[in-house]
Amino acid sequence: MQPSSADSIHKVAVFDFDGTSIGGQSGALFTRYLFVSRIMSVGRLALLVWWGIRYKLHLPYRQGEARELVIGALRGRSSEEIDAIMERFHDEVLAPRYRDQALAEVRRCHEDGLVVLLVSATFEPIAKVAARRMGMDGFAATKMQRDASGRYTGQVDGPVVAGEEKYRAVVAWCDERFGPGAWALEAAYADHHSDSDLLSHARHAYAVCPGKTLAVSAHRNGWPILDWDD
Repeated sequence: MQPSSADSIHKVAVFDFDGTSIGGQSGALFTRYLFVSRIMSVGRLALLVWWGIRYKLHLPYRQGEARELVIGALRGRSSEEIDAIMERFHDEVLAPRYRDQALAEVRRCHEDGLVVLLVSATFEPIAKVAARRMGMDGFAATKMQRDASGRYTGQVDGPVVAGEEKYRAVVAWCDERFGPGAWALEAAYADHHSDSDLLSHARHAYAVCPGKTLAVSAHRNGWPILDWDD
């Protein structure tokens, strides 16, 4: 008996990182880590705070600006040094913040035969360690540009993986590995209203500890709300 076309479809589960898989925002936590470690200056910190104010108040801002300010604090260091700093930050600050429910849900998805992917606006080196920590099959995150010698230039390489870019990143990752039409987004887990586009493409969407705006969308769309704060 030949398998049906449905049997050959790779079912994918996607997890957001900040506020979903971990409690807190890795960007803000990394900024604090660099400042406390005396790697980031007060002036650069002030610029990042101003970016955050504009973001919160829906004033004009550029997504890549915050990432470039953070990476700029590490200018002069080799890419290996920067990646090592990000890995230490993950192990010291983010590792204790993983939600047990998120880790259990990743295991359940694997038991159900799903391919599990982390998608996040965080830096790629952090996402790489996080995906490994959670036992995931891959990740899609924000890339920072490198020059011909492999050093970070301080600029974002391509779009920041936020908002609608998250689903585009999922499509790119899955198309590259399975081929167009050979996969389906079975489940998605996210916490922020900007993730509504990603959730809307999933067969099963879950709002994890959502803010007010996403909670409203979840009720309207019939998405279960998961409380992973415990």
